[in-house]
Amino acid sequence: MQKIIKQFPVLSQYVYANTAASGLLYDDLLDWRQEHDLDFLIEGSIMKAKSHKLLGNTRKTVGQFFGCDPSNVALIPNFSIGINLLLEGLPKEHKVLLIEGDYPSLNWPFENRGYDISTIALDEHLEQNILQTVKTKGITVLALSLVQWLNGIKIDLEFLKTLKKDFPELIIIADGTQYCGTESFNFGESGIDILGASGYKWLLAGYGNGFMLFKDGVKNVFSPKSVGFNSTTLDLSAKDAVSFNKHFEPGHLDTLNFGSLKFSLDFLSKIGMDTISGHLKTLSEFAKGELTTLGLLDEAVVNRTSHSTIFNIKGGDKLFQKLTENDVLCAQRGGGIRLSFHIYNTEKDIQKIVKLLKSTI
Repeated sequence: MQKIIKQFPVLSQYVYANTAASGLLYDDLLDWRQEHDLDFLIEGSIMKAKSHKLLGNTRKTVGQFFGCDPSNVALIPNFSIGINLLLEGLPKEHKVLLIEGDYPSLNWPFENRGYDISTIALDEHLEQNILQTVKTKGITVLALSLVQWLNGIKIDLEFLKTLKKDFPELIIIADGTQYCGTESFNFGESGIDILGASGYKWLLAGYGNGFMLFKDGVKNVFSPKSVGFNSTTLDLSAKDAVSFNKHFEPGHLDTLNFGSLKFSLDFLSKIGMDTISGHLKTLSEFAKGELTTLGLLDEAVVNRTSHSTIFNIKGGDKLFQKLTENDVLCAQRGGGIRLSFHIYNTEKDIQKIVKLLKSTI
């Protein structure tokens, strides 16, 4: 991992424990972005005319990376826009299950549209709570983040697969923004019907890019309304023959941003998702052990078997100031302090943070 760490100049100044807020820009991606803009500078529309090839390759790369047919991949600027476009095509009679305190850009679009909504508490019994509510309340849509933004609780993906098998008519919509890029994942083999994500966190792709993945079955449930010239790939005669995924791409897409997404997916692939997953699992277990010993984690996190690399520790302004003054970049979220670790972090980073915590609490 040392060669990878050298790609991220921020790490020469800080312990970066804030990927849950923003992933880092790295040297190789900066080089690619500068070359892209130089091509635009000297070629103008000639360069932009080639954009359909880059965007097609990005869609293909997303599909290969996540196990989804490229024809079922939509390129979107961010998850928030994607979910709103999606729900414009979901009939109002659906009964929706949400998690209390889940990411606002996931919950609010459902709440603002007047669906019949049930909620469950985010605690150590998350899967059992979901199953019980689906069984008893006639839920037709489950929408949740695969990793919770406030405390890092990660849903059991095998549970979702079993849930979908037991309730095949249930539509499962997942926000993967805090998950995608942390471990190997095959959408086609999962129990998820629709997965959306922004690319600026764990995928290290910068801002302005994301994607949505669809199973074929959802095309019979949703009737998306959004459309534009780009939906037809600039074909005036194709207005009434727009494919499902292209309803989410009504306008021109930015080649800089989506080229960055492709570049970073290739970057992660070269490292190897199994390597990344193994490294993050080691960091997660080490951090959880140290923070549990200090009594800084909620019982809901402590009592679960598997966890992400996002942790929310007990502490207020004083502790947050202590960390930032000692060059630890993190965030205040949900009444505590959120720490999050990625491929460029090491156990030494966690040890430094733990030492600071011991000297303050």
